[in-house]
Amino acid sequence: MRRDTRPRILLLGSSNTDLVIVCKRLPTPGETLLGGTFQRSAGGKGANQAVAASRAGSRVVFVGARGEDEFGAAAAAALKRENIDIRHFKAHKNISSGVALILLGGRNRENVIAVAQSANDLVSAETVQAARSEFAKSDVVVTQLEVPLGAVKEAAKIARETEKPFLLNPAPACVLPRSLLRLVHTLTPNEHEAAILTGERDAERAGRKLLDAGCRNVVITLGARGAMLVSAQGTRRFPAPKVRPVDTVGAGDCFTGWLATGIAEGLTMPEAVARAVRAAGIAITRAGAQGAMPRREEVD
Repeated sequence: MRRDTRPRILLLGSSNTDLVIVCKRLPTPGETLLGGTFQRSAGGKGANQAVAASRAGSRVVFVGARGEDEFGAAAAAALKRENIDIRHFKAHKNISSGVALILLGGRNRENVIAVAQSANDLVSAETVQAARSEFAKSDVVVTQLEVPLGAVKEAAKIARETEKPFLLNPAPACVLPRSLLRLVHTLTPNEHEAAILTGERDAERAGRKLLDAGCRNVVITLGARGAMLVSAQGTRRFPAPKVRPVDTVGAGDCFTGWLATGIAEGLTMPEAVARAVRAAGIAITRAGAQGAMPRREEVD
């Protein structure tokens, strides 16, 4: 039997159902806009990144929580169709699965997102410990901040104990303890998140601060301007391809999933970042989050 040589990624994170309204522009506070179109799609930063990594060519184990409801059943089925291992995507009684309300608007399809309290909030250190055996089998461990910080810290701790690179997408952003940042192999904030983490509006200075705080690599996504890699080797920018954007929701998750796959494959950081930028450039030309994630042959 031929051995499966695909990179292996453990992905701890959230799963949501995205309820999206596409408007001509985003409304201002207190304003009601009529005439937008409605879409429903599978989302959640964790699940999005899992799909992106799977389509990039990784074997993915997803660790998370869902409710025993129609949204949760659909989310699990969607991940299973993407050949993602969902044995650690646990169902819980008497709580809703994750739901996100999203407004898209403007020429560049900017977005505003609100996420409800849900089963994602039940993901805990114990949830992570239950999947401990999967860490040793994985090449990279990935998570975000849409699940409780205790679970994120536990994943970082076990990743360090098992000597696996720990990739943290700090979204939604909050100030993080240095004890956690020192365990991070690669941090992937956008410009806004980098500013919240450091108090620095300049992306490069923010990256340097995060490097000084203990992160080994900091990759700041810059939207239509691509991405910036800040590491001990210096700062390098990666321009984004010129495309006509349709939907920017999930672009950062696409980037993170592809970056994790590149690291797991043993690419250099510049190689992994450059390919992730290309993948995200394709994703924003399509509607939806998970459905927009490109496949390996498209990016290569």
